[in-house]
Amino acid sequence: MQNTIKKVALGLGLMSAMVNVSQADLPDPGMILGSDNTAVVITDPQNDFLSPSGVAWGVVGKSVVKNGTVANLDSLFKTAKTSNIPVFVSPHYYYPHDHKWQHEGSLEVLMHSIKMFDRQGPLSVKNFKGSGADWLEQYKPYINDGKTVVTSPHKMYGPDSNDLVLQLRKRGIDKVILAGMSSNLCTESHMRELIEQGFEVQVVSDATAGAILPGMDAYEASLINFRMIANSVRTTEQTVKQMKAL
Repeated sequence: MQNTIKKVALGLGLMSAMVNVSQADLPDPGMILGSDNTAVVITDPQNDFLSPSGVAWGVVGKSVVKNGTVANLDSLFKTAKTSNIPVFVSPHYYYPHDHKWQHEGSLEVLMHSIKMFDRQGPLSVKNFKGSGADWLEQYKPYINDGKTVVTSPHKMYGPDSNDLVLQLRKRGIDKVILAGMSSNLCTESHMRELIEQGFEVQVVSDATAGAILPGMDAYEASLINFRMIANSVRTTEQTVKQMKAL
């Protein structure tokens, strides 16, 4: 009888602990920036996502405007440059041979059908200027300054298929301030892979945005995973203050 009571009590104690844990706020580890081991990584700062003329604007535009994503990315670029923090851009490009893939997910089919991020070839910049694959015009002075590292393109959503991790490692970077487009796809996939590769990652929550579709808010979905997985989630204002303090 006493053993039964003890087991019941133990069970109730474990249940109570589980309830307390489930109701508690998640820990917020934060990330301390370093002057020589921190970089800003921006995913897909391109017209197709961030310009009203871009092919994806119809689904992401509302989120971009609401978050102030364009201005917030500009603030990150500007502050990184004035604070001598290296900037890495991980772009998304599709070449003619990419349109011959034999199996695709739903968004791959969509992006290929609307010619998102299309370029005429890996060695050609014909018709590139001002196209959907080109940088948003206001970011060009930052990206084309001869200092920003532009990686090879990622073909799906994460950096698994490009050289971002290599470029970061070669520069001694192990802390990443992450922002860009789009939140639950390329940005979140970059976060996940960088975390798996042993980097500390701080996601800038309002320097990204996501698609809004019937019954789906991609940005809101990504915020959950940012909070659960990243070392830190901060706003642009908070991140800029951290960067200026270096």
